Amino acid sequence: MKKLFIYLLSALVVGLTSCVDNKEQELTLSSPTIYKISNLKASSFTADWTSIVNAQSYELNLATDENFTNLVAPYESVSTKEDFFHFEGLAKGQTFYVRVKASLKEKSSDFSSAKSITTLVEDGVEPDTPLKDVATTFRVGMATIVDRLNGTHDEIYKREYNQISAEWEMKMNIMYPEEGRYDFTLADQLVEYAQKNGMEVHGHALIWHAATPDWVENYAGTDEEFSDMVEDYIKTTVTRYKGKVISWDVVNEAIDDAGGNYRNSVFLERMGEGYIQKCFEWAREADPDCLLFYNDYNLCWDRTKLDAVITKVVDNFQSNNVPLDGVGFQMHIGYNGPSKTTIAEHTKLITDKGILMHFSELDVKINPDNDLSAPTEEREFAQKDKVREVVEVYNAIPESSKFALTIWGLRDDESWIPSHQGHDDWPLLYDKDFTIKKAHTGFLEGLQE
Repeated sequence: MKKLFIYLLSALVVGLTSCVDNKEQELTLSSPTIYKISNLKASSFTADWTSIVNAQSYELNLATDENFTNLVAPYESVSTKEDFFHFEGLAKGQTFYVRVKASLKEKSSDFSSAKSITTLVEDGVEPDTPLKDVATTFRVGMATIVDRLNGTHDEIYKREYNQISAEWEMKMNIMYPEEGRYDFTLADQLVEYAQKNGMEVHGHALIWHAATPDWVENYAGTDEEFSDMVEDYIKTTVTRYKGKVISWDVVNEAIDDAGGNYRNSVFLERMGEGYIQKCFEWAREADPDCLLFYNDYNLCWDRTKLDAVITKVVDNFQSNNVPLDGVGFQMHIGYNGPSKTTIAEHTKLITDKGILMHFSELDVKINPDNDLSAPTEEREFAQKDKVREVVEVYNAIPESSKFALTIWGLRDDESWIPSHQGHDDWPLLYDKDFTIKKAHTGFLEGLQE
């Protein structure tokens, strides 16, 4: 009896083992995706990839060419059970390519797509590759003011960017300060600078509730006279820069944050809900060739507000043949959100409409909760990763939807964010001393996809 029991138990074990072996043979392994490069230094970096279900280990190769014919010792073939690996002892200022595949016993997946990484020339010194040289399928923009069109600002602008926006000098309160008197002095200087240096100008912004001169807020005429005044302002301005300003934010921030209603403004009060449509029609009449954008904030994460913009502006305009070339997402975000997935999903809702997408005002806060007194390396790496994610999302949209990715300021100490949130922050790609930050490298890495 005992022998029979041992025989049956052995048969059961053999059967189970055979069943497990058969299941393993049936399993297929997906290829990992290298989604992050971090801890980049002069001779080292860390690669992270997606975990693959059923994988027991991962094999990596490192090479100096994308065909992996020139493998780098000792990383010709590295095996690890982790979903990340730290490479070190590398040449400085060298471009490397890394790929990874998943393994289960004798089975393995295909290799991932290769990820390219350029090590720093020396620790603490980020690559100074001009952004516009790498972003070959869209414009790289910079927000500026006339007082910064000289010195080191001028050198960096000309090296890095092929489009500029006026941070505040092409808004109504500046260009139309008094009834019957226009003042295009500063706008003219900015446009002339761009023309001289082979840059394009994105006009920002014709109508914005927060940049309305007092005389307009307190306009004494009738509603009809008010509408005529706005028409004259838009047509006068757009006509002046016809052929010089390639695009305009015609209306900025016209949807509120409470349920996606029309924002209360003097334009809404005096002209009704149709004022947005009229502004776009007047801009098109003044310049049939310039690109016309609606621009707003929080659209990359606030679905209620985005849905309102799509309904009230995009769908409404397209149904009624109102001119609209694109939508601008003001990318005022933080190191800790929104997620790349959310940004991509919201972006697709616009590009699916067949219009242009502008990531119009990029900055990434690293101190939104005021828990830092100075930048930390950890937060700077997080900022770099978030910039990389934003650029990856933009770079992946259909080419027919690409327009520009605009950074909202050059140096940290020139950002609008610290004064707005009431405490220090360091949200841009250069520090106060014009030193390139990790965030700038994140922009470059985002273009490697």
